[in-house]
Amino acid sequence: MFVTGLVLAAGGSSRLGQPKQLLQYRGTTLLDAVLRTARGCLFDQLLVTLGGAAEQVRDAVDLTGAAVVLNASYGTGCSSSIVSALDAVDDRSAGIVLLLGDQPGISVHAARSVARVDAPIAVCRYRDGIGHPFWFARSVFPQLAELHGDKGVWKLIESGRHAVVEVAVDTAVPADVDTWADYERLLAQGTGR
Repeated sequence: MFVTGLVLAAGGSSRLGQPKQLLQYRGTTLLDAVLRTARGCLFDQLLVTLGGAAEQVRDAVDLTGAAVVLNASYGTGCSSSIVSALDAVDDRSAGIVLLLGDQPGISVHAARSVARVDAPIAVCRYRDGIGHPFWFARSVFPQLAELHGDKGVWKLIESGRHAVVEVAVDTAVPADVDTWADYERLLAQGTGR
């Protein structure tokens, strides 16, 4: 089965005050760490959306193996990145595995596990809740194309319009970074810098 990985990394980092994609994390950047995981998944196609600080990110992050999709509407929320990337998804793709560019704790195992599910939507069920990565089969693309705002994908998952399969992952939901406090918590979890 042909699978596309989609890394959302277009945000403007307004709450942080600087490009979070470029924050230092374990000897690299947050986005480099996520892309390393995405490459480890051996997706048939890998897309990454950029928007805020796109040129800085291109200069500083290893985008090898990923096709870049520019999202000019990144300020309207992460749904706009999904919408902007749909046209770039290979026609052979059965669906997309959605990863966040500010969530370096996602595992290859979790991403591969949701991609193996035969369902319109699959999510990770961590010990303390639902989290990324998510799987969206091609049959869900028309609804993805209509998403708006930051929580659009969550509203779709919770809408009851499609069957949602939960894949058990025996860890806590990986931290993502929206604020300095989030970043400090992430660094405190290990050797972040």
